[in-house]
Amino acid sequence: MTTPTTERPAAAHGVDLTPGAAQKVTTLLEQEGRDDLRLRIAVQPGGCSGLIYQLYFDERVMDNDLVADFDGVEVVVDKMSSPYLAGAVIDFADTIEKQGFTIDNPNAGSSCACGDSFG
Repeated sequence: MTTPTTERPAAAHGVDLTPGAAQKVTTLLEQEGRDDLRLRIAVQPGGCSGLIYQLYFDERVMDNDLVADFDGVEVVVDKMSSPYLAGAVIDFADTIEKQGFTIDNPNAGSSCACGDSFG
């Protein structure tokens, strides 16, 4: 007999989307009236430590993209960004202090005043 677990399986690209973040993405897509979009997360050159996050809706899936489904939300990571994002957790905060998506990335070795970069 197996014991049920609340732990979610690791995605192929190593990024996890919390249930709260998945619900917020679903709500945003419903407001847009689109069911053909997925959430893309990537790292791009820039910022004071060399890399910044990009988090946006995308209708495309490229040949080398890694895709995982979280509660009906597809999360796409390009193959080059995947190593930088392995173990990252995307959440959505809606508090007095903070509202918006957050990315907790164990690979972020440093940060700077702009808050957008890691290295």
